[in-house]
Amino acid sequence: MSVGSAFDERALELNVRRQWREWSGVFSSSAYAPNIDIEYNAIRNAAALIDVSPLFKYRVSGPDADRLVDRVITRSAAGVKPGRVIYTPWCDSQGRVIDDGTLMRMDDGSWFWTAAEGQYRWLTLNARGLDVAIEDVTDALAALALQGPLSREVLQSAAQTDLSDLRYFGRRELEIAGVPIDVSRTGYTGDLGYELWIPVDGALAVWDALMETGTAYAIRPAGILALDVVRVEAGLIMAGVDYTSVHHALTWEQSYSPSELGLGGLVKLDKDVPFVGQAALKRETEDGGPPRRLVGLDLDWADLERLSAKHGLSPALSANAWRDEIPIYDFGEQVGRATSGSWSLVLKKNLAMGTVAAALAEIGTELEMEWSVEGERGSIGAEVVELPFFDPPRKRE
Repeated sequence: MSVGSAFDERALELNVRRQWREWSGVFSSSAYAPNIDIEYNAIRNAAALIDVSPLFKYRVSGPDADRLVDRVITRSAAGVKPGRVIYTPWCDSQGRVIDDGTLMRMDDGSWFWTAAEGQYRWLTLNARGLDVAIEDVTDALAALALQGPLSREVLQSAAQTDLSDLRYFGRRELEIAGVPIDVSRTGYTGDLGYELWIPVDGALAVWDALMETGTAYAIRPAGILALDVVRVEAGLIMAGVDYTSVHHALTWEQSYSPSELGLGGLVKLDKDVPFVGQAALKRETEDGGPPRRLVGLDLDWADLERLSAKHGLSPALSANAWRDEIPIYDFGEQVGRATSGSWSLVLKKNLAMGTVAAALAEIGTELEMEWSVEGERGSIGAEVVELPFFDPPRKRE
């Protein structure tokens, strides 16, 4: 049964169109404004507040906490100091991705772990023989993403403190409206932004303080639809859309290795502590690398105009991102599939992400993607381009 988050009271007031989407058993706002372009522009040009409470959240502590983390993730836990955050995938024994998420090293040496899907059972299975405590705090903590070029000004004003020293993928404790919270300089928008981890009993007070303070900075609440567009621009993969967790995959083809998803740089094959899937990923490297790779695609506008003109139409593109598997071709032969895409307002381009045969993943490769107009199938040019599509320096400054 789907329920709301700790911010439900505000969402019901602000979601005038009553548009909702289920996210991990929670009804989340698809959009608050009459047009999602309003929320998109807040993320890219001002500040936006996004409820990300449905993320699964865990605390891992105890003498063997580091050993468990190193046993599960593909990166190394050894060099992560208190106050730092890492993004990482984790795999099964065959080196296929289970999920991806962030881990924060807390001041007491413990870990705060976020994931798109529930991982308690997987963590518990891998904790056998270790002196470690795993606590599911998903329901105890609400979460907000404060994103956009003015997000720092909003957060500094609400917390009445200087955040210029909080670096990209950094973490610190703050207090807003008398509520102690954890803040990480992370997000799912590819822009300057922060994620706030809040005790549920203080959630509304923090929301209200941020919205009140943010009025001077044109803050807007933003829903999942706007978030989906900006994460495509940022080239960020989504579980269940751009890849299937191996825990749900019915075939080998439906599962992915980290390198197939553009996450090969987050795999430390030579780390001292063996991790689940390490041997399989070493074999993949020794065999010449993955057979397919994630790519960004710039879709040809002239081809879209041509297909539309056959039906006496101009190109019609939704303001929403799409999440469909669409064939990608090379000289008539299917060589991959696109999994998500969107029209980018900031780049003025029609963009897509997908996986193609590794030999065709080079930047500049000209491919074709299936596109239908009025039910008639056609194809449009799809040039392989670098990911992320949008990567403003302010994200790291």
